[in-house]
Amino acid sequence: MTITTLSSRELNQDVTRAKKAAQNGPVFITDRGKPAHVLLSIEEYQRLTHQRRNIADALAMADVADVDFEPQRVTIETRSAGF
Repeated sequence: MTITTLSSRELNQDVTRAKKAAQNGPVFITDRGKPAHVLLSIEEYQRLTHQRRNIADALAMADVADVDFEPQRVTIETRSAGF
């Protein structure tokens, strides 16, 4: 894994370079010499956060039966338009 450090100015001048560098490891972006942000590939972000990989997995929530949700019933009445 390669760690790259870029200033905010360098990032603004060459975003493509930062995106390519993020494929090999984190890219630290500095403001006034201090680390302010980190750019990661989506794969690395998902690995770090243990996110599910696709929408089907996210929608197949295992504990959804344990959620108490009973919305209040709403009655919608119609009325004639007064022209």
